[in-house]
Amino acid sequence: MPEHGGNLRDARRLYGRTDWIDLSAGLNPDWYPAPALADNAWHRLPEPDPALVEAACSYYGAPHMLAVAGTQAAIQALPRLRAPSRIVIAAPSYAEHAHHWALHGHTATQVAYDALAAAVDRCDVLVVCNPNNPTGATVPRALLLDWAGTLAERGGWLVVDEAFGDTDGANSVADCTDRPGLIVLRSVGKFFGLAGVRLGFVAAQPALLDALDELLGPWQVSGPAQQVGKAALLDRAWQRATHAALLLAGQRLRTLLAAHGVDSTGTALFQWWPEARPELFHEHMARRGIWVRLFRTGPRGIRLGLPPDEAAWTRLATALNEWTRESK
Repeated sequence: MPEHGGNLRDARRLYGRTDWIDLSAGLNPDWYPAPALADNAWHRLPEPDPALVEAACSYYGAPHMLAVAGTQAAIQALPRLRAPSRIVIAAPSYAEHAHHWALHGHTATQVAYDALAAAVDRCDVLVVCNPNNPTGATVPRALLLDWAGTLAERGGWLVVDEAFGDTDGANSVADCTDRPGLIVLRSVGKFFGLAGVRLGFVAAQPALLDALDELLGPWQVSGPAQQVGKAALLDRAWQRATHAALLLAGQRLRTLLAAHGVDSTGTALFQWWPEARPELFHEHMARRGIWVRLFRTGPRGIRLGLPPDEAAWTRLATALNEWTRESK
């Protein structure tokens, strides 16, 4: 199983602290305030709520969507809907994509973002995180739609993981998923900060969504998750305020890193850089109760999310000052 951020139990086991600042998962630290649940939320079987899908289609601009138990559920299931195929996955990328395509008889190859255009003609499925996790790299919308058309002509798919797309929707292709072979994944875990709810959405043509729904089976999304997710997707005032706040926080993080000689890239929710000594940086931060995401391979580097409050910003700045001094 690939490594992931958010593994605070590992941090506590290894370092024995309890005052952790978790910057490892790239989630909005000011998560959506979940409303009170209906009295029967824990009792009723969670039949799908059409109003949830309507709210998702409106928010994401997609013509058709399927609610799933986090986009991870779709990532694991989509490879099972195709016969063995040639898969190209943009790299570096969220590791679960390559992991699951390789598990189901497909030939999976990872290709750098700047070489994707040349790879379209030699694959049946192209998987792109846009913006990318962990680097923040993006592919222009027009180019994605061109690739989708090329792949569809021979029965192929373009799978676009837009889990981090809420703060910069300019390159989203969710609105075009009525086209053959174009599949978009969206998540409430990142922008809304609701990773624990396990709720995501797949946008695609109805026939593909029906096949995915049949494969995943009944009661995919819990009743409480449906209620909380619907409230978040409908709350336009919270979304507008949060969008603006995250853009400012993201710029603040990038500026703080630059002040310590770190040339980073990323999104409003995280920054990433190819740190020359990533294990040492990770250890340095962990000793100070700051848990960051370490990438040991492909490529080696550090991803760092937004601090949750001013005290955490101060602790991060202090730790970076100490790292800069010790590195000289």
